Amino acid sequence: MATTATTTRGRVRIEPAHKRVRALLGGMVVVDTARPWLVWEGPHYPTYYLPREDVRATLEPNGKVVRSPSRGDARRHDVVIGGHRAEDAAGTYEDSPVPELRDLVRLDWDAMDTWLEEDEQVYVHARNPYHRVDILNSSRHVRVEIDGVTVAESRRPTVLFETGIRPRFYLPLTDVRTELLRPSSTSTGCPYKGTASYYSVEVNGKLYEDVIWTYEHPLAESIKIAGLLCFYDEKVDVFVDGTHT
Repeated sequence: MATTATTTRGRVRIEPAHKRVRALLGGMVVVDTARPWLVWEGPHYPTYYLPREDVRATLEPNGKVVRSPSRGDARRHDVVIGGHRAEDAAGTYEDSPVPELRDLVRLDWDAMDTWLEEDEQVYVHARNPYHRVDILNSSRHVRVEIDGVTVAESRRPTVLFETGIRPRFYLPLTDVRTELLRPSSTSTGCPYKGTASYYSVEVNGKLYEDVIWTYEHPLAESIKIAGLLCFYDEKVDVFVDGTHT
């Protein structure tokens, strides 16, 4: 059952997770636990807080303190294991107004080399158990314009519905004017879909940067969008069944 703890100055949503979670630094296991907690520090996704007794690394206090109005003072630590050091990479909340946090450690996600849920790597941040991705085949008519020029048109889009995000229309490469595409060095990561690469589009002598992304090798749950192209709706004009989105 979810646990909610309340302080006099804020509200912290926390709940136990039921996955084995590991974090690695330099190939060494920093933490290995089957008792992680999910703590919502913001509205969109949670952060893992981990039992201190399941942390295998040495936590060296560095004298820093970071104050949170809801979670209390975080005493900051360097994480040291096997000759590897991640500076200022952990926080503990021994005097937190939220009792569940007092024996837990928060490891900074980006300070670790690898995170695993069970035996699968997780990217960017912990997954939100209430976040859902549905990917559906469609026959809706999708047309994309940039500067008045039609750059893509399809009647066989794949629509990705993701919690809290507008629907995204992924189009087959053959329904896009590929002669207008210019490869980009940009890449981004998503814990639900994987790593995306980008294209810019050149129209009427102007380069519209990073307006298309694609997942060449998406995570298993998003395999239906593999190799399809998605236009950044907020930067181009997308018409679905004749209606501007």
